[in-house]
Amino acid sequence: MDGATIYALGTPQPSRAHPGALSVIRLSGPRAADTLMSLTRGALPAARRMVLRTLYDPLSGEAIDRGLAVWFEAPNPEPGEPMAELHLHGGRAVVGAALEAIRRLGFCRLAEPGEFPRRAFEHGRLDLTEAEGIADLVAAETEQQRRLALQQMDGALHRLYEEWRTLGLGTLAHLEAAIDFPDEDLPPGLAQGVRDGIVQLQAGIGAHLADRRGERLREGVHIAIIGPPNAGKSSLLNLLARRDAAIVSETAGTTRDVIEVHLDLGGWPVVLADTAGLRESGDAVEREGVRRARARAAQADLRVLVLDASGDWKTAQRTLSASTENWDPARDIVVLNKIDLAAPDADGLVRLSARSGAGLPDLLARLERSAGLLMDEGAGAPPLTRARHREALVEAHASLGRALEAPEIALAAEDLRLALRAIGRITGTVRVEELLDVIFRDFCIGK
Repeated sequence: MDGATIYALGTPQPSRAHPGALSVIRLSGPRAADTLMSLTRGALPAARRMVLRTLYDPLSGEAIDRGLAVWFEAPNPEPGEPMAELHLHGGRAVVGAALEAIRRLGFCRLAEPGEFPRRAFEHGRLDLTEAEGIADLVAAETEQQRRLALQQMDGALHRLYEEWRTLGLGTLAHLEAAIDFPDEDLPPGLAQGVRDGIVQLQAGIGAHLADRRGERLREGVHIAIIGPPNAGKSSLLNLLARRDAAIVSETAGTTRDVIEVHLDLGGWPVVLADTAGLRESGDAVEREGVRRARARAAQADLRVLVLDASGDWKTAQRTLSASTENWDPARDIVVLNKIDLAAPDADGLVRLSARSGAGLPDLLARLERSAGLLMDEGAGAPPLTRARHREALVEAHASLGRALEAPEIALAAEDLRLALRAIGRITGTVRVEELLDVIFRDFCIGK
């Protein structure tokens, strides 16, 4: 940080089509108080009390707007330094004139993307996982994404990783004692205690790496729609997407590639994939489509098997569920489509007419329940949320494995240090300037 006083619009940029009722301009830095007093021509208001002030151009003296000003004394605000906010009307002319007035003072500069939370990190107000939680909260599109982001912003991951770091440091201290004082009478059972600590730490990280809830929430729960040709898979995709995302035709084998749509399903972000009909074919292109369909079904978090209720659906159900890799009867769903043509007696299966929408509420409820069961796995511990975290934890897990196999305690200690360094990179305990640039540049300006 350069120590400058920074400013930025903290709300969306107003446009002609969407001017907005209010806009908020944020200021932070050592001369935030001077900026506020210069623009409002008044004394500094009491901290954390909103006051009505007129905003003036510092050169012409012309009034720009009348709005609310609030002052935050260091070190209490989020960035850990003096901070002020101006709550003004949201028109483009008002916002443009206010930002220009701040620039004309000559001692403030426009903030870089993510500079406000970066300053909070620099001042020890939050760690990197909490800063990433702020970015995730701003970007959240579904209710469950919002909840996870708020949990991370409140320090859930920070506390977990700090517990691991504390355990690792205690274990490393015992190793260092054994290295530095080889001739001393060290406590009995020290070696076993060290090994137990490393095993416990490695097990915790391993379980965390196996938990895919956070990544599913960020990227979406992947659901594959599979089934024989002409069962109504594309019609179901269109029904759930509420638009014509896939071509529907009476001709078998119309769908050759995977078609994806993104949905909000009861607060869960979902990537729904329509796939080619599963059958033997002499057509090379269709065979490739079937191969991709099976691969997508195997990789998906959930599978929806769509069958034609007017045909031999029982045989198709047995054959396709048995031949589908990773099929899970407890979560995966079988849908009998075209109930307007037949009335099958099938307990536990979803009966649907993709043409009329009959049975859709039951299907949506089943999908939400299956997604909920999937996301409840490992509940209680905060989930892993970012590829950056995973990369560091994979490195830490491997280092701990080497520590357990090390022929000498000095080598075990070095591997344990490497593991702790990898964990520290996640929270920012180990500082890497390039890493900070990567993390905070993904923020929007004004945050």
